[in-house]
Amino acid sequence: MLRLNLLLLAALATCALALVTSQHQARKLYVELQKEQELAKQLEVEWGQLQLEASTWATHSRVEKLATRMLGMRVPGASRVQIVPSAAPEGRP
Repeated sequence: MLRLNLLLLAALATCALALVTSQHQARKLYVELQKEQELAKQLEVEWGQLQLEASTWATHSRVEKLATRMLGMRVPGASRVQIVPSAAPEGRP
């Protein structure tokens, strides 16, 4: 009987240690998950800011101003503009 009690006590202690270890690991993983989710939120905000910045840099007025100032380009006169028809007639692929 004493042997059975000692065996059960050892099994109980082993199970208790396994439970404590698994709970500790679960808490560590949950903290890590929270940190990664916070990082994902920060990266999402940064991505939005970068998209806004890219759209600002590519505005037509800014491109036209840089082309005029830095490259010396200008809009051609109406007499110099030619309209080129497309190769395929409309309605046909």
